[in-house]
Amino acid sequence: MVSDTEAEPGRRTRRFRISSVEVLCAILLVAILAQSRLQQLFDVPALRTGSTVFVAVCVQALPFLVLGVLISGAIAAFVPARVLEKVLPRRAGAAVGVAGLAGVALPGCECASVPVARRLMGQGVAPAAALTFLLAAPAVNPVVLVATAVAFPGKPEMVLARFAGSLATAMVMGWLWARWGRLEWITARALQRLPDVAGGRRWRVFAETARTDLVEAGGFLVLGALISSALNVLVPAHWFGVLGGQLVLGVVVMAVLAVVLALCSEADAFVAASLTALPLLPKLVFLVVGPAIDVKLFALQAGTFGRSFAVRFAPVTFVVAVACALAAGFLVGVA
Repeated sequence: MVSDTEAEPGRRTRRFRISSVEVLCAILLVAILAQSRLQQLFDVPALRTGSTVFVAVCVQALPFLVLGVLISGAIAAFVPARVLEKVLPRRAGAAVGVAGLAGVALPGCECASVPVARRLMGQGVAPAAALTFLLAAPAVNPVVLVATAVAFPGKPEMVLARFAGSLATAMVMGWLWARWGRLEWITARALQRLPDVAGGRRWRVFAETARTDLVEAGGFLVLGALISSALNVLVPAHWFGVLGGQLVLGVVVMAVLAVVLALCSEADAFVAASLTALPLLPKLVFLVVGPAIDVKLFALQAGTFGRSFAVRFAPVTFVVAVACALAAGFLVGVA
């Protein structure tokens, strides 16, 4: 007797594959069914603090990540590469300047800018300009500047210094990449040129692109949130009081905390303002470094552009952000 497989050699057998969606549903189901047991098991102050920080980071970042992937899908589906080529200058230095100023127009956090920057590269935009936009958009948009003004009432110099330091960080990194960056550091999938989409397929491409970017970036967002929550528990709160009279140490510590706390750029000003024992200059460094590089952003960059890119781009961004924040602080008169 001939089996069905032998009788129909052309037919492929379907295999059930477990994706991240099924894993997430299973975890949620277990959490719901064992809710009381889990509450007893994790009823430890440190774990409660860590879980609160983890949820806060995810809740803050997820809406803007969704916004970013929607814009990413729209760019892939509705913006032909030839349009971007006409809008942006051909010279890399001039394109960096335009991309930095374009960041003012997109309210969002750093999570939103990563998929947008990737899609810009896919549409033929020079990596230097796309990376400049990646750093500028979460730091110089009107929402962040208004939040900073509200968090520091009566101190307009903080708003001006944050804008200048963040914009300088983005443009300096863009020019550095244009001069010394190499395409082989970026994973091939991020540089893959997308063909123009036919009119009848645009909504399908939009949905598929947004879904793919959300699945890829969401996992690294969760990883970054886990690292941030763990570090929040490990850093004692009373350490901040010691930094009040130590300006240099305060700058270094606040720069490192900006990386490990991984706050959303729309909310970090209120956290900085709450640290009343610190001078304004370390707070300014905190506000400039955070949107440029933190643990969740590093994870997103590694997942989107590749580890080879992230391990080179992140440390340089950190140094440039600290230097630009200090320069802007001294020029504007933040003390």
